[in-house]
Amino acid sequence: MQLRRSTPTALSAFRWTLMRAIGAISVAALVVVHVVLLPSTTAPDAYKLPQEREIKYRWKTSELNWMQEFAPPQLPKLPISAQKVILEMPVVGNSKGDFDLAKLWKSPSNGNFLQCVEPSSSYLPPLHSRGFLLVHANGGLNQMRAGISDMVAVARLIDATLVIPRLDKRSFWHDSSNFSNVFDEEHFIHALANDVKVVKKIPKELIMTTTAVIHFRSWSGVDYYQNEILPMWDNHLVIKAAKSDSRLANNNLPADIQKLRCRAFFQALRFAPRIEALGKLLVERMRSYGPFIALHLRYEKDMLAFSGCTYGLSPIESDELARIRENVSYWKIKEIVAQDQRAKGYCPLTPKEVAIFISSLGYPPSTPIYIAAGSIYGGSSHLADLESRFPILLSKEKLASAEELEPFKHYASQMAALDYIVSLESDVFIPSYSGNMARAVEGHRRFLGHRKTITPDRKALVCLFDKINRGSLKEGRKLSNIIGEIHKRRQGSPRKRKGPATGTKGMERFRTEEVFYENSQPDCLCQQQP
Repeated sequence: MQLRRSTPTALSAFRWTLMRAIGAISVAALVVVHVVLLPSTTAPDAYKLPQEREIKYRWKTSELNWMQEFAPPQLPKLPISAQKVILEMPVVGNSKGDFDLAKLWKSPSNGNFLQCVEPSSSYLPPLHSRGFLLVHANGGLNQMRAGISDMVAVARLIDATLVIPRLDKRSFWHDSSNFSNVFDEEHFIHALANDVKVVKKIPKELIMTTTAVIHFRSWSGVDYYQNEILPMWDNHLVIKAAKSDSRLANNNLPADIQKLRCRAFFQALRFAPRIEALGKLLVERMRSYGPFIALHLRYEKDMLAFSGCTYGLSPIESDELARIRENVSYWKIKEIVAQDQRAKGYCPLTPKEVAIFISSLGYPPSTPIYIAAGSIYGGSSHLADLESRFPILLSKEKLASAEELEPFKHYASQMAALDYIVSLESDVFIPSYSGNMARAVEGHRRFLGHRKTITPDRKALVCLFDKINRGSLKEGRKLSNIIGEIHKRRQGSPRKRKGPATGTKGMERFRTEEVFYENSQPDCLCQQQP
């Protein structure tokens, strides 16, 4: 992406993009230009969301479809204090500083590992169906996506016709979205046509028939489904999976089933056209600031309440989270020792800890950061430390107009889908916690060519942060060297999926395995000869 070049004046230097800068233009100049030259809050026609008939080609093309000369319409002016932080940055010219900055954005080598999801020659289209599989997909967006992909594979294993899954409406967010509100239903059906038959609803004559409602056993393999579930077709025409999460083993499944899971998760489950359209537009608007980090800041009320992580919170906030955990019946663990959780690395990093982490990795204050998250618990009070270090802190609420977000804002899964798209397309992705979204995005970025994903070692970082708090370690080169060394192999380079933790037995072995969709190597990523 390049902006129009004008005469060599100071003003033209201000209009130069971050990554195409020539000579000694400072990163600060770019930011100041975007702040000063903001258009009015009324978005020009170029910002309007594309109509559905336009979407089919727009989401595939790399050419930008809006006027690059303008900054995003909803971005507020940076406060004077924030501008001061950026303007006091050292100017980086054609020097070692330039080289180091380029390294920060460079993806790791893919090691010639490429997608390999085509079925084998013995894999045949579905020849017959013995019955209909109903699915209740439970959990948040990415938990449901993984569960639905597993159920596609299960339908194949038990010779079932898959009915478009029902999404969870009883989770913490009480989202009323249907499948077609979140996903491209027609694409899903047609993309899987050679794998399983998918229908929108069961035939009318079967609506009143007896349905076998089953909680499929967690992390089950082929034997379970073929020996225990498949024979149920002798007595039932409709089987309902009461839950979809973790119903299929991560490992030791036939190669064609594993590849089918990848085709379902990474290809068939495309978001609904209007979500794709706005998501791509958010990416374009972020790119107007140059390369950017997508930060999945898992510092939302539900996460903190569920995990019992209260470090950095006030006693009033801690008590509120404890009450939420007590009142959510399906959260089984009620009493949690917050200090132990944090020491073991089980807590999401706080916004302040994330700020120290990103700074120590070498990213300058002018780095644009997209916050991929819902409402941050405590709002601006908890974001202050992060924003003071990285003033270009953006979100979908800042990048899009109120009118653009209106169709989505009351639906948590649809809002999360927008964050997913921006996170997937970012130059660097950093999750503050290894939850369902972080794992899904990391796996998807691996699948698309091992895009740079920096996964914090939270247990090691907590020790360093505690030393800073005690005064035995200071921020600076020493801390940067330590953090850089810890994380030089945690940036999304190819590696085989991790098995169970040493010494674990029974079901605990499955719980400690790396999730299939987090890293589909070697099943769906194969090393090609150079």
